[in-house]
Amino acid sequence: MASGVGISFDWWNDVNRSPLWQDRIFHTLAGLFGFVAAVALIQLVRIQLRVPEYGWTTQKVFHFLNFVVNAVRCVLFVFRRDIQHIKPEIIQHILLDLPSLVFFTTYALLVLFWAEIYYQARAVSTDGLRPSFFTINAVVYAIQVVMWLLLWWKPVKLMLIISKMFFAGVSLFAAFGFLLYGGRLFLMLQRFPVESKGRRKKLQEVGYVTTICFTCFLIRCVMMCFNAFDKAADLDVLNHPILNFIYYLLVEIVPCSLVLFILRKLPPRRGITQYQPIH
Repeated sequence: MASGVGISFDWWNDVNRSPLWQDRIFHTLAGLFGFVAAVALIQLVRIQLRVPEYGWTTQKVFHFLNFVVNAVRCVLFVFRRDIQHIKPEIIQHILLDLPSLVFFTTYALLVLFWAEIYYQARAVSTDGLRPSFFTINAVVYAIQVVMWLLLWWKPVKLMLIISKMFFAGVSLFAAFGFLLYGGRLFLMLQRFPVESKGRRKKLQEVGYVTTICFTCFLIRCVMMCFNAFDKAADLDVLNHPILNFIYYLLVEIVPCSLVLFILRKLPPRRGITQYQPIH
């Protein structure tokens, strides 16, 4: 057993230290992100062709942001080795961190959509939801910009730890949002009559997406905590390609793919009261 563990450890180190394997793993990640980006773009085009009379609905914005996040990740991993050598170093942090912020916005939009459905079904005003969504996102982006400026001004380890812990906190907040509004919507749908049209399918959709997104953001939160304090778990270096592969597979590629598959249904051509434009 000890021999097997030693061989596995040696293999892990050999792969991590090999420029060839680093490039192979990063290019594999680029291909996977590119595939998810293409799926999101195709779905966006299909929705536009189905309901061209509607503007930028919540559903369209969600798929567009999914496309943007995954396309940017694809490009970053294609040029991952070049990015590692960019100076000043703050540009590296911005390039690697910005897609995570947009990822948060993308799935916070889904929480907003569910919150609107939940409160509308309970005849509660939803006027404050969208301003709250924009305010939360503005605060998150503003704090991150301040973090980047401070990191640029004084690039010390403490500032890097604080920046990563901030990402962990944002991820935990997103996980809580899915648990709160996804759980509320799931319980509300459970109380609908059994013969309600589409009840079972919608119930499964909300349940699956809530579970996937809650788990995804919770894993991201835990991993970012390790990333902040454990040098062996650093995701921002070239010599941890296996860790990068596992991390991005679990927190972005697989969740995005599953959510896009679950939410693949196109809106009906007429009478779409739930898909309201974002103003």
